[in-house]
Amino acid sequence: MLKGIIFDLDGVLVDSHAAHMQAWREFLHGMGRDVSEGELAVVLEGRKREEILRHFLGELSAGEVREYGTRKDELFRCYARELKPLPGAVEFLEAATEAQLQIGLASSASRARVERTLQELGLERHFRVTVSGDDVAAGKPDPAIFRMAAHGLRLTPENALVCEDAVCGVEAAKAAGMRCLAIAANGRAEALKAAGADRVAPDFQQVKVEDLRGLFGD
Repeated sequence: MLKGIIFDLDGVLVDSHAAHMQAWREFLHGMGRDVSEGELAVVLEGRKREEILRHFLGELSAGEVREYGTRKDELFRCYARELKPLPGAVEFLEAATEAQLQIGLASSASRARVERTLQELGLERHFRVTVSGDDVAAGKPDPAIFRMAAHGLRLTPENALVCEDAVCGVEAAKAAGMRCLAIAANGRAEALKAAGADRVAPDFQQVKVEDLRGLFGD
């Protein structure tokens, strides 16, 4: 039975990928690394910020991770002055709330950015539990972040649905034993299906909460 939904943030609820790509490109350029569009694709895979930093820059100290992460987030704020929810996301959240489902968020972003984004968009009231990249040692595809969110919502894996947009996120959801709705706004439907998504939709306008109960045999 569907009892709760755990959402990713970037690319699922919030149209933020373009701002992230621009911020990472500018940050890396300032570090002497000019990267191609293809190389930057790793940014969209839902990994923790420190993992992305080490991917591009190699081994870093904890102090360097903090310094560079702060610098990148400052650039992101410059590019993300007018972030908007993705089509249908707010309506879907409201429908899930009205259906009395337990709602949580599990994002690889820092807690400060998660809380700031939810507050700016007026979405924080929907979430009983929020788990950030700061709360787990390993990022997606490790399932820890979704297991922590489910535990906070008092959900068992078989009663939880994860909403994701990245292959790593889908893999994390399935490793946690949860069903997964993949939002394929960037034309990655086949890759998300191959990763194990139980259903794929271009956005939340094409999905109704009641329809998803069928994934659980409700």
